[in-house]
Amino acid sequence: MFSTKWATSPREHDVIIERNVRIRMSDGVYLDGDLFRPASQGAFPAILGVHAYDNAMQSVPTMPQAMQGKNAQAEAGDPHFYVRRGYVHLIANARGTGRSEGLYSHYGPRDVEDIREIIAWLAEQPWCDGNVGMFGVSYFSVASKQVAATNPPALKAIWGQYGYTDFYRDKFYHGGILAHTFLTSWAKHLAGVRVDPWSRRNLGDEEYERRLAALRADKDIMAVPELAAAVRNSEDGPNPIILDVLLNPEDGPYWHERAPDLEAIKVPIMLGACWGMYGLHLPGEFRAWEKITAPKKMIVGPPIYLDRPVYQYAEASLRWFDHWLKGNDTGIMEEPAIQLFMMNSGGRWIDSQEWPLPETRWHNFFLHRDGLLSEHEFWPNEGATSFEDNNFNKRGAIEFTTPPLVEETEIVGPAKLTVYASTTDEEILLFASLWDVAEDGTSRILTRGWLRGTLSGVDPSKSSDWQTHHRLAGKTPIEPNVPKRYEINIIPTANRFPEGHRIRLRISASDDEVPESFLDLLAQGHLVRQRPSWISIHHDADHPSAIELPIISGNRIGTYISGGGARRKASGGDQGKRGWDRW
Repeated sequence: MFSTKWATSPREHDVIIERNVRIRMSDGVYLDGDLFRPASQGAFPAILGVHAYDNAMQSVPTMPQAMQGKNAQAEAGDPHFYVRRGYVHLIANARGTGRSEGLYSHYGPRDVEDIREIIAWLAEQPWCDGNVGMFGVSYFSVASKQVAATNPPALKAIWGQYGYTDFYRDKFYHGGILAHTFLTSWAKHLAGVRVDPWSRRNLGDEEYERRLAALRADKDIMAVPELAAAVRNSEDGPNPIILDVLLNPEDGPYWHERAPDLEAIKVPIMLGACWGMYGLHLPGEFRAWEKITAPKKMIVGPPIYLDRPVYQYAEASLRWFDHWLKGNDTGIMEEPAIQLFMMNSGGRWIDSQEWPLPETRWHNFFLHRDGLLSEHEFWPNEGATSFEDNNFNKRGAIEFTTPPLVEETEIVGPAKLTVYASTTDEEILLFASLWDVAEDGTSRILTRGWLRGTLSGVDPSKSSDWQTHHRLAGKTPIEPNVPKRYEINIIPTANRFPEGHRIRLRISASDDEVPESFLDLLAQGHLVRQRPSWISIHHDADHPSAIELPIISGNRIGTYISGGGARRKASGGDQGKRGWDRW
């Protein structure tokens, strides 16, 4: 999997630290950054990270973790690690944040232009050899992809993992459903930021007031104290970013303005995340992989929260930058394009040159009565399964589970749930999650997906066999008690199901369960309906609700499930009854 060439830069330099370096932008605004560079004579490649948090966060003490460091703790990496090995490292604040002047535009075009100008400034300094890279996760990664789409001449490589690429779909509105807990908690990290209010400046007075009035009349929004505060105090609220997000509840100009043109990127880039980031960064990394044509690689690791400052990727990122910024043969480009951790496999990794994996077999598992999930198609007169969604009584859910698998099965890739649903309400929120159920009954979440019914319109030109692109704009009314077909994208995953394990699909209308982990917490906290309703999932011959799973190994010549006995193999005579339309 990994190359045996490790000709990386040696640790041989002392570190000079210059705090609060002022960098002048073309419009006269000064940005602030902390500069770390070798004490040795000469010119070196530079690594840049840009963010909106206070730079002091890069050096405060960390919580106990596997690898403890004193030089940095957040998302920019350890400057001392790179500088000691012959790199300059600049960590800069976006305008309007930290000590930087101006107004913050929340990843807006001016922020991107600022990064271009910082890159040009770095390349011109006497201690820089003209080659610049970018490193960092989360905010740093997102910003690096934005500027990479403009291809600054001096920007030669990016290590840009853990970065969403669609601000609407990946970060704030999962399937069109507001992720308000993440919004309000993230905004607290920006306390003191001077914000340029996009909606007030761009919508026009009449449209601005119309949208604001709609928010004030929205019972779902006003039931959340932090959101209500932002709406009631629209002129001097706690954080204008919250209000901008609320005033743009559908995909549109506010979000398009911030989305990087991934197809335009020509800068070599390392992508990746972990399987637990299905609620934030993972979808964007796979989107970037599919659209970027520049030299690229991707690593998707186990579902863990990275130690800060991202020690897990220090050596690998050094090999990446040594190759692209110094021209050293580190062997990293000889390694597989895609490296994926297989969950529940004892630490096994799999390699590929393509995504989805070329060995993938897409297979339907149909929803049946009594909570059965089966490859069998429908029996007559199955009907529907219903549950109550009531904020004042009970948030319901339904589960569909396979019988025990007859042999080890692996799924790797995105899944797609096609479900026929009806509601007594004028809106329907659909939450789907995929689980691995062990023989002892314990279960482990793998991934999730979401969709708001009134925003479920599909754009076929942007859809693929494995991914439905919803416009998430222009609401379509829902007729109560009438089944409607919905396609819900399930975020990619990779998991080994041992023989005897079961696959479970869970459908609800809210985040009605306790988060399985800190990372799962990032995928929860969505806006809920205040109006009670009954939701029905239809599963019969006229409404073939099913989840399509990406299977790369398992029983490909027979049935996946035993029909009841965990160890009993299906007979050969039963195989002809299966649907193999896409095999």
